[in-house]
Amino acid sequence: MSSTVEHRFVEVNGVRLHIAEQGRGPLVVLLHGFPESWYSWRHQFGPLADAGYRVVAPDQRGYARSEQPEDVEAYSLLHLTGDVIGLIHALGEERAVVVGHDWGAPVAWASALLRPDVVRGVAGLSVPPAPPAGLGSLEDSREHYGDGFYQLYFQQPGVADAELARDPASSFRRTLYSGSGDNPATATPRPWVIPEGASLLDTIQEPEQLPGWLTPEDIEAFTRDYAEHGDRAFTGPLNWYRNIQRNHELTAVFRGLRIEVPALYVYGDRDMVVSFHGMDVYLKNLTAVAPKLRDTVLLPGCGHWTQQERPDEVNAALIEFLGGLPESGEAE
Repeated sequence: MSSTVEHRFVEVNGVRLHIAEQGRGPLVVLLHGFPESWYSWRHQFGPLADAGYRVVAPDQRGYARSEQPEDVEAYSLLHLTGDVIGLIHALGEERAVVVGHDWGAPVAWASALLRPDVVRGVAGLSVPPAPPAGLGSLEDSREHYGDGFYQLYFQQPGVADAELARDPASSFRRTLYSGSGDNPATATPRPWVIPEGASLLDTIQEPEQLPGWLTPEDIEAFTRDYAEHGDRAFTGPLNWYRNIQRNHELTAVFRGLRIEVPALYVYGDRDMVVSFHGMDVYLKNLTAVAPKLRDTVLLPGCGHWTQQERPDEVNAALIEFLGGLPESGEAE
């Protein structure tokens, strides 16, 4: 059996990042999404380490135990991908496989797109490869979903920040349950829209009981990870959304590039992401963006929290994908 998960801090690009790591072997970097932390990968550490990999999951810039830069513009996609490449090198490695979920997926896809010399394989959970940013402009979102679309709601300085920070444990329970395949409402997934006059939390109620994959101890772990930032616990994570329009503009030069490293995509059919405009057509044409896509794994009945809801299936897919990659340093 592999060692236990260990924790430490690494300075990357002037930002102090908390990382969790386990195992020895080729490096695999796991990137969480919103509103999460390294802990979202709790079920992946042991199996991947036992399979012969060095597994590292950071709290990404602004999240949980990692440093939270004050400047909103410090959370652009270029900063985030820079953190991934900087972390790989800070860990003493030249190359790595990068796996991302939710917001971590666009960061993983973009890292592979821009630095194929460093990222030797990439996997995305929930969000498919749509480089360079993986997200459209705010104008597109407003046109398709209206002003209440959650990504537009998050643009308001301090609003969602205060709502989510008022009772972090409740915010985690509500958010994780509402987007899961266990919520009856996700049987027909739809974009998250906040009605006019309503608050964010008005749209995601407290669950009567937690689903089987999520325990009170899990909620405590997420809450504890976020505790040190107090009232600003969710400001860093929300600042990622406040760079969507900026990302759209900054990455214009990279449009048309393709992801030229081996890739894997895993998603649930009850994930809100599959309901986004044009996704039904896009999912049928992933190889146009990622020509070396090895496999697309659909998890029936799974919601948004892919690796937490379905750890066994996700672990099996990742281990098969990793085992099929050339050794680090070898050509594809």
